[in-house]
Amino acid sequence: MSALDIFLSVIDILLGVSMVILFLVQEGNDQGMGVVSGASSDSYYSKAKGRTLEERLKQATKLVAILFAVVSIVLYLAVTKGF
Repeated sequence: MSALDIFLSVIDILLGVSMVILFLVQEGNDQGMGVVSGASSDSYYSKAKGRTLEERLKQATKLVAILFAVVSIVLYLAVTKGF
């Protein structure tokens, strides 16, 4: 293995672990059966959703997942093609 392969492997592992941690820290969707019955959730929380910690965690999880996928593909190409 080259130094690039080792570096990408370490980054891939760190991104994978951080993605799992970010996923576990997030709260569940507590709407339950209110979605089926048509209950309205027009509250301050729904209006300020983009500024909450939960929304930031969701955005961070998406970003880490995309980075994880890109690094995994680059690592695969580096190992198989040997560049």
